[in-house]
Amino acid sequence: MKAVEWISNRLKLLDQTELPNKEVYIEHSDYRQVVESIKKMRVRGAPAIGIAAAFGLVLGAQGIQAKSVDEFLRGLQLISEQFAATRPTAVNLFWALDRMNKVVTGLKDVASIKQRLLTEALIMDAEGKQANRNIGTHGAKLIENGFTILTHCNAGALATEGYGTALGVIRSAKEQGKEIHVYSDETRPLLQGARLTAW
Repeated sequence: MKAVEWISNRLKLLDQTELPNKEVYIEHSDYRQVVESIKKMRVRGAPAIGIAAAFGLVLGAQGIQAKSVDEFLRGLQLISEQFAATRPTAVNLFWALDRMNKVVTGLKDVASIKQRLLTEALIMDAEGKQANRNIGTHGAKLIENGFTILTHCNAGALATEGYGTALGVIRSAKEQGKEIHVYSDETRPLLQGARLTAW
């Protein structure tokens, strides 16, 4: 299961508003669709929102028709502002936009900027996946066989680049053969515990 996936210049998202009743994937080829998916909470969780915005910025950059680097960068800034307005409390959103905008500093042509943005988004995605695995590996050392764990909100694969942070620790413990019991409580008003974490 992948909540956010880049495939052949398209961003594929698992529509979390449909869970747990239906598993629906939507593909975006236009950055405006990604903006809308973040606003409508089709993609949720700060890390997943951040990487979705990074790939959304790539889609936006690919559509900018500019005659100069300055004109291109003005267009990119306008797209970044649209993403920034989607979820003002998602820290990873602003981190991702800032990182994406910084990597193009000093590049001299539009084609190089577009390629660099894609490369950076792919690097960020891979780093996020590895960080989740590392969290899981280190955190699982704290879990003993027979533990009962309470989770709050959603910090699993749906909320991240693919493995989970808090739920990544639980997944790693299970992969190590530990028998554990997990209670998933709720976050209101969207009931992420029952709708997302339990699923």
